[in-house]
Amino acid sequence: MTDQPAQPTGATYEAAGVDIDAGDKAVELMKVWIDKAKRPEMVGGIGGFAGLFDATALKRYDHPLLATSADGVGTKVAIAQAMDVHHTIGFDLVGMLVDDLVVCGAEPLFLTDYIATGRVVPERIAAIVQGIAEACVAAGCALIGGETAEHPGLLGPDEYDVAGSTTGVVEAADLLGPGRVEAGDVVIAMAASGLHSNGYSLVRHVLLSGNVGPAWSLDRHVDELGRTLGEELLEPTRIYAKACLDLARQTATHAMSHVTGGGLAANLERVLPDDKVVILDRTTWTPPPVFDLVRTVGSVEQAALEKTLNCGVGMVALTSPDDADRAVAVLDGHGIDAWVCGEVAEADDSSDAPAGGSVTLVGQHPGW
Repeated sequence: MTDQPAQPTGATYEAAGVDIDAGDKAVELMKVWIDKAKRPEMVGGIGGFAGLFDATALKRYDHPLLATSADGVGTKVAIAQAMDVHHTIGFDLVGMLVDDLVVCGAEPLFLTDYIATGRVVPERIAAIVQGIAEACVAAGCALIGGETAEHPGLLGPDEYDVAGSTTGVVEAADLLGPGRVEAGDVVIAMAASGLHSNGYSLVRHVLLSGNVGPAWSLDRHVDELGRTLGEELLEPTRIYAKACLDLARQTATHAMSHVTGGGLAANLERVLPDDKVVILDRTTWTPPPVFDLVRTVGSVEQAALEKTLNCGVGMVALTSPDDADRAVAVLDGHGIDAWVCGEVAEADDSSDAPAGGSVTLVGQHPGW
């Protein structure tokens, strides 16, 4: 009797590179963190097709305005992947979302996330979600849903990207923005925790690529930083949400700006009316050493650096001068170093004056 040829086996999703069991395990591992990031208005748990939030909470508002923002963390994920450290990148994601939201005075209510990866490694996905959940607690919002997508062939096995969206609410009468800004308002600078999550393409080009002198290793101890380069580059984005909401409640703050891509001047201009200008004084602060490191190693001109990185200021508020000291004290109470770094003035129509709606930086940082 002759052997019969083996019958061909049908193709499977797993053979195509998608591991459903690994995805299920990732969900189980992340539940412990998701349970920490809740608000009373959250309805049900993770696992449904949509996250639910009890909107009757909005009844306490006379005229509630919903605010929303969506973002990612950019090429900072390349540092996390290279170091195989993933719990901080989720913290960055939340910081980029809620700190955008709060500038109009909105309280973050809930957040959803999206993680795309070439291969689901449950422990890695759970670490990312850990950071997201811990940051949601710091921001006071709920993590009500998300998605993990496995994309073999599109992303490498150890590659991933993260994105998210958040929704908040502000009373219409309390909405912050350009319409409230007045001449004489002072600019309150809030210290950044580091690079946050912007400009990493420049940072990686200067320090890691080998295109600008020898490539630095992420495990290299840098005396000026007091730690390894990789540890510095993974420092999470500071979350200002609760501090800024408190600032808006306790002071006559008229507008705020989150300093992200484009730098301090460009982001401040987004909340400045066309008939006002701002002069910022660099002599009022010294950027943390990592900014000078990028500047000197890469021979980056200061104008280019300031258009790319936050240079040590992660958030600013435009506040009545009568409340300047109070504003600094409120922020200090939240553990945020703050100082007056500039002032709002009426635009001048003369040809040699700064154009209306513009921000000008003057002076030089001490030690630069």
